[in-house]
Amino acid sequence: MSTQEEILEKVDVQEEQTPFREIILYNDDVNTFDFVIDSLIKVCDHSPIQAEQCTFLVHFKGKCAVKSGEYKELEPRCTKLLELGLSAEIV
Repeated sequence: MSTQEEILEKVDVQEEQTPFREIILYNDDVNTFDFVIDSLIKVCDHSPIQAEQCTFLVHFKGKCAVKSGEYKELEPRCTKLLELGLSAEIV
């Protein structure tokens, strides 16, 4: 096996070990649009427009992926959303 093939094989293994995950935010009948928008700006670092668009998707579609990345990066954000009273999970 050539050095280049070994490097490519190592890269493939690393990619499998860091799976892509998403925080899914679900619709509820409790929180206001403004509260959800503000929460996404603070917790997920959304721009105001991005937060507003996600909030409308959640409202009309029932759910929306609001942040993606590695689990270890998403877990504290998802926990914070839950602490704020929003319905979310990492998938």
